Amino acid sequence: MTKDLFNNYQLNNSITLQNKILMAPLTRCMADDQLVPTDAMVEYYARRADAGLIISEATIIRPDGQGYPNTPGLFSPEQIVGWRKVTNAVHNKGGKIFAQLWHTGRVAHPHFYNGETVIAPSATVVEGTVPRMRELTYITPTPATIEQIQQLILDYAQAAANAIDAGFDGVEIHGANGYLIDQFLHFDSNKRTDQYGNSPENMSRFALEVVDAIAHRIGNERTALRISPGAYFNMAPDTKDKEVFDYLLPELEKRDLAYLHIGIFDDEMTFEHLGGRASDYVRARYKHTLVGNGGFSAETGTQAITEDRFDLLAIGRPFIANPDYVNKIKMNQALLPYNEEMLSTLY
Repeated sequence: MTKDLFNNYQLNNSITLQNKILMAPLTRCMADDQLVPTDAMVEYYARRADAGLIISEATIIRPDGQGYPNTPGLFSPEQIVGWRKVTNAVHNKGGKIFAQLWHTGRVAHPHFYNGETVIAPSATVVEGTVPRMRELTYITPTPATIEQIQQLILDYAQAAANAIDAGFDGVEIHGANGYLIDQFLHFDSNKRTDQYGNSPENMSRFALEVVDAIAHRIGNERTALRISPGAYFNMAPDTKDKEVFDYLLPELEKRDLAYLHIGIFDDEMTFEHLGGRASDYVRARYKHTLVGNGGFSAETGTQAITEDRFDLLAIGRPFIANPDYVNKIKMNQALLPYNEEMLSTLY
């Protein structure tokens, strides 16, 4: 049933994956206080190198992008060196790894960078408190100026270059899950009336400019993107969001990226304005390599690939519980069930 998952998959002329199983990005909050990857993280990723591709935990592009404790960065020399230990360990075991580049936007908190403001498209606050640090309440963000947006684009491109310097095979831009890039793509969080808001073309502009800057810097074949057309996390849905993604997806298809990745916790979620599941909505509008994610097993993921719903399967929590996930699936062995206690250590 799952045999097709173990076939090689050619992303492009530069990158061939050893199988179709990807390790999804999994925020673990285990970097040191300088946001440098630790030796425990080196071992953690190396144990999972038999995935076709590891997508790293979300990694911040600059200090004011931080919204959770001890999430790693890719902006200091020490962080680059720390990540190089990770990528060397993965490559020594025959694996491939992309860095997921992240700025949390309005979900950031000044506590983490000794700041006073949070930058976002518009002054629309996220209700609630910071996960893992419930004493921190989200603050109303400051709308980014045009100059600040241009600097963010440069900082994304520099982080991508840093990722290549650190030995990553490519980068996945985090444009999903209610974080900065996703905030530009949804009406709930983007109230702008300038060239970055108020129309599908304008609201797509920041995402496309980040993609283009990174592709120019490191090559389109090393550049991927994660998106969430269905607002479901840190975001309220709006039926007009579909118009934004109707514009964005054909533009992304022109750019010949390494892949496009659906950001969703459960792909069985349906969105009335999208006509059903987010993955099916995207597949109907994007014919290049698509990564499915969100509660799939190896069996249901294989079926979805067979049905041409997507091309590659990203697996999340089962990889936390089973560092040898790929071999267990191949050998038809039972998986260790995930539980939240596993988040206390890098097993």
